[in-house]
Amino acid sequence: MSAGLPASRRWIAVWRRNYLVWRKLAGASLAGNVIDPLFYLLGFGFGFATLVPQVEGVRYIAFLAGGTICYTTMLAASFEALYSGFARMHVQRTWEGIMNAPVSLEDVVLAEWVWAASKSLLSGTAVLLVAAALGLGQSWTMLLVVPLAFLIGLSFAGMGLVMTAVAKSYDFFTYWFTLVLTPQMLLCGVFFPTAGLPGWVQAVASALPLTHAIALGRPLFLGQWPESALLHAAVLAAYGLGGYLLALRLFRRRLLA
Repeated sequence: MSAGLPASRRWIAVWRRNYLVWRKLAGASLAGNVIDPLFYLLGFGFGFATLVPQVEGVRYIAFLAGGTICYTTMLAASFEALYSGFARMHVQRTWEGIMNAPVSLEDVVLAEWVWAASKSLLSGTAVLLVAAALGLGQSWTMLLVVPLAFLIGLSFAGMGLVMTAVAKSYDFFTYWFTLVLTPQMLLCGVFFPTAGLPGWVQAVASALPLTHAIALGRPLFLGQWPESALLHAAVLAAYGLGGYLLALRLFRRRLLA
């Protein structure tokens, strides 16, 4: 069994299978991923705007929109890699059925990784369009948020698959959301600048992937070019690829041992 990325192109057929199943419930799926962050955007954006008119030289709701797009992408990729991936792997045993065909585990895991990123791309783009419709972003650079959403999705989907590979039940994912995703939402600059946090908190936040996602996404949304863009992109890619490769190793141990 290969230790690296799969050589087969059959993963595309597995990705397409997931897409065709999702397409039947696409409306409800997108609504569920978009409505919650939209409430945050409108509630916090207009509510806190009366107290904090501007942050870092821009309207607070525009500042919030850049972070909201990134955290929506994070959540969409995580939900798909965790709950939906676990259902296909363990509950429904879809992976087992697929691997009875000439499709390898590597093909299946790669398809799950890319599919979760694809779902997050759709969710992030939907919030981006809503923010643009509200007049919060009017520069051409906001178009670059779309490929960025896919990269963010790969980053969090890779880490999410690691949790799926070791999970025994859905309840296990509560730890991931409570101990990893929620702190990132609060500490990485979604709702307020990280510059006001204590130094040690800033140091922790600087190592978290959502911080690097927002460091890219918010400036692009606001019509600015991010500082150290390649570094931030490399960190996100490293989290995603590292998570995927570790997940693949754990899935081999769980399903092929």
